[in-house]
Amino acid sequence: MRTAALHDIHANLPALEAVLAEVRAAGVDQIVVGGDVLPGPMPRETLDLLLSLDIPVRFIVGNGELAVLAQINAATADAVTYWGTTSGKPLPEPQRQVLRWTADQIHPRYDDVLRSWPKTLRLEVDGLGPVLFCHGTPRSETEVFTRLTEERLLVPVFQGLGVSLVVCGHTHMPFERTIAGLRVVNAGSVGMPFGAPGADWALLGPGVELRHTVYDLPRAAARIRDTRYPEAQQFAARNVLQPPSEAATLEAFTHASFR
Repeated sequence: MRTAALHDIHANLPALEAVLAEVRAAGVDQIVVGGDVLPGPMPRETLDLLLSLDIPVRFIVGNGELAVLAQINAATADAVTYWGTTSGKPLPEPQRQVLRWTADQIHPRYDDVLRSWPKTLRLEVDGLGPVLFCHGTPRSETEVFTRLTEERLLVPVFQGLGVSLVVCGHTHMPFERTIAGLRVVNAGSVGMPFGAPGADWALLGPGVELRHTVYDLPRAAARIRDTRYPEAQQFAARNVLQPPSEAATLEAFTHASFR
């Protein structure tokens, strides 16, 4: 089974469409969507597309979906505590506004769909054996590590998993490294890459290929600006046309969870 790992789509529908065209051209047998389909500028349309594909699709949940579900489940709009469990601080109002808007777009149609997604998924992939898919790390959808995080800090998280490969996302930067003798791959981000503009994903079986898809960025930015997404202008400018650099992101993320 050739498997495409698509992480961190963030409702960037133009990026997803471009990646799916390459997925089909590659003869992929199944797709694993690795969390954080949401939030983003086209949430309902992105879920509609993923759930209508004629290629088998498996999903895991990311912190984005859990934050949106927390918003949907909250007694009042400002009662969301999900992020407080990781940062100890309330979300800034612009981010709360994004979650409220996203929740309005997908509720109630997709509530139960998102709730059904597990936090991890194990699959057999031809040529690779047992593969564990997660969002952040195998134990947490919010933990952050990069290609520079010290291995000694990560060994307790990755040892003894009984798989040959772990595929993760969350930090939006593709890489491959070895932790405690285990091959670990970050598939990058389809919709919000940090580094080169475009869309990042992974093709698995029989080897591992980190793919970068180039698509029409100005047209995608225009489509995003035409949405009612609260941060449409910023998303088009900062996440499509000129994403944050890998160097700046590594500096911000490498010691965020593991010190």
